[in-house]
Amino acid sequence: MRAVRGWVNNTTGGLPATFWYLWTGTLINRLGSFVLIFLAIYLTTARGFSAVEAGLVIGLYGAGGTVGTLSGGILADRWGRRPTLLTAHIGAASMMVALGFARGLWVIAAGALLLGMFAEAARPAFAAMMVDVVPERDRLRAFSLNYWAINLGFACAAILAGFAAQVSYELLFLIDATTTLTTAAVIFLKVREPRRIAVGRVPSTPGTRRASDGLLSVLGDRVFLGFVLINIFTALVFLQHISMLPIAMGEDGLAPSTYGTVIALNGILIVAGQLFVPRLIRGRSRSHVLALASVIMGVGFGLTAFADAAWFYALTVLTWTLGEMLNSPSNSTLIAELSLPGKRGRYQGVFSLSWSVAGFSAPILGGFVREHLGDSTLWLGCAAIGLALAVAHLLSGPVRERRAAELRRPTVQPETPAPVLTSQAA
Repeated sequence: MRAVRGWVNNTTGGLPATFWYLWTGTLINRLGSFVLIFLAIYLTTARGFSAVEAGLVIGLYGAGGTVGTLSGGILADRWGRRPTLLTAHIGAASMMVALGFARGLWVIAAGALLLGMFAEAARPAFAAMMVDVVPERDRLRAFSLNYWAINLGFACAAILAGFAAQVSYELLFLIDATTTLTTAAVIFLKVREPRRIAVGRVPSTPGTRRASDGLLSVLGDRVFLGFVLINIFTALVFLQHISMLPIAMGEDGLAPSTYGTVIALNGILIVAGQLFVPRLIRGRSRSHVLALASVIMGVGFGLTAFADAAWFYALTVLTWTLGEMLNSPSNSTLIAELSLPGKRGRYQGVFSLSWSVAGFSAPILGGFVREHLGDSTLWLGCAAIGLALAVAHLLSGPVRERRAAELRRPTVQPETPAPVLTSQAA
């Protein structure tokens, strides 16, 4: 019993109160995250769209997310984390209700575009605030705990959504909107804007161009952009579980509730094991961990080519979930270490852009490949991408780690022959 208490204290102790309010908001929001889980099924069954049309709508959500992540990152740095989060959550809740009652392909497509814009605008502001309030030594624990909350909520939502969909698809949208507004209320009542380092006081580092304080300063960071590019392809594979997996299971005669139960295994496994992952990977090469995660994820999605029953689909989900569990904490801490302190919102926004680009591309490409080249080609192609990503991590990892070490190193002022008085503006 003492060992269990010690583990709990080592896992959760010492984190700031603001982190726990953000964690609570995450859990509440994810408990009602029904819409994206069942959007493909909703579009193809309740609305009668084809797989290509459903992929287009889901892709437009990703396109809206592209605008949302970029603008959310800029607003998080210039306007503030808290007001950006509040605006994004309230806007997302409003669009969820509107989308639930929309009819017609192009009306639904427009609603998905706007929903993606508001929902994804919260991502960079949230991540930047997490980095602001949690000391560097505790970030691996904090990101793992937050990821745990995301998946606890996701596991519950996936199971509940399968049964709620049998009552009314509109109910899914209304519950999702309610939990999103509740999260906004937690932020409004309990979360204050953190103190941040002024952008102008952040020193330049090797590999980063001295540019304006806008997005160009991040887009000139070649090391960071290489990491973003790798994540785009990771997300292209991973997001097939939202777009093409439910369609594949439906064509095998499996009910929406079966998909909900199977995909819930993803969240259940993460809830059961994610808090042990930081200790497992601590002290190990992040590049090797990320490479192994890519291989496992690729194998998991590749096995889907042979699945034809619920138990087999469950096996594929459990496999790629193991890769996801290794990938997430290493990814999050690396992003934090590669971000300049005064520009964290922008860096998080550009990284979130990789998910938005994949969110737009994955369902469209997945639908096209599945329709024209076949189901097996899609899933075996995912396996091939996973192996290629493992090689990319091994090759680019040393450069990333050197860059992270340079940013952790205290800035040393250059010596001058004699003291010179300068204005503060200089």
